[in-house]
Amino acid sequence: MASSDLKSAALLDQMKTHFSTDAGKALVKKIGLVYQINLAPKKMGFNEEIYVVDLKKGEVTKGPYEGGKPDATFSFTDEDFYKIATGKMNPQIAFMRGKMKVKGSLSAAQKFTPDIFPKPSKM
Repeated sequence: MASSDLKSAALLDQMKTHFSTDAGKALVKKIGLVYQINLAPKKMGFNEEIYVVDLKKGEVTKGPYEGGKPDATFSFTDEDFYKIATGKMNPQIAFMRGKMKVKGSLSAAQKFTPDIFPKPSKM
């Protein structure tokens, strides 16, 4: 992936590696949906970087989804996405407070939980 200044980009890179593990492959089988994530450095809708987390193929790519429509699209600021992915912020609370915007299938969106992210390795 192209380099990025976003904290979340490193997380998404780790996720790419995670999908090649048995745990990652099990997730792909279990979920089988495609998510597009729009990450903004400061304010949603401005200078967003777009990533696709494809849980059909088990890959993470940078750029908009090209295989039709993603099952759900999320918009976050970099900081809020990082907090949700690392389990420091509850996704439902983030949604209710407007820190996370969702387009597409809400039932698909509910399957996109912090559990799908690789746990940070303890040093």
